[in-house]
Amino acid sequence: MRSKKIEDLKKNLKLSEYQREIVIGLLLGDGHLETQNDGRTYRLKIEHTFWQKEYTDWLYRVFERWVLTPPQEKRQIVKGVEYCKYWFSTVSHGAFRFYGQQFYRDKRKILPSLIRKWLTPMVIAIWFMDDGSIKSKRHKALIINTQGFAKNEILILIDILENKFNVKANLRKQRNLYQILVTGESAKRFSEIIKPYILPSMMYKLGLLGNKIA
Repeated sequence: MRSKKIEDLKKNLKLSEYQREIVIGLLLGDGHLETQNDGRTYRLKIEHTFWQKEYTDWLYRVFERWVLTPPQEKRQIVKGVEYCKYWFSTVSHGAFRFYGQQFYRDKRKILPSLIRKWLTPMVIAIWFMDDGSIKSKRHKALIINTQGFAKNEILILIDILENKFNVKANLRKQRNLYQILVTGESAKRFSEIIKPYILPSMMYKLGLLGNKIA
């Protein structure tokens, strides 16, 4: 697409409240904002393994007007193992600048001070689809991978889950990093909060709690 058409396209783009919630959930998870002009504009990049293609395609449909090239595959070799990824990115736009300022400092992802206000069932659901899983088939407990955040930031998230949503969670150490462990006693409560927003293809992340009868 020619640059003038791209600029004309950008003029008509505005994030809806629905898209804003999804952006927040993605940035808590695996989503990234990238800037090439010192923070004046950002683009949203979304990348998952190929077997999560349905989830990535759904996100693409949410942001389709913001994307010039549909999702595409790429292959990566990490420590001799080949991985197939599926990704897309939006155009760079000033609408993402606020979230870039809130979620990044010195090129590192941080927890925004507004997160207590922002955390909603839908935001948590997106976050969980991005970075959550069952602890194991033998446990009811659920894991949220938060290794990209500092310990004190993760403790804030745990506090919000408990005091805003009545979900008990603990800090789980993984080497020098930390995950959130939603306790077995709160796993059902947590799943009931987010299930209305979880895609059918991602229900497996809730284990048995993803079943309709749970």
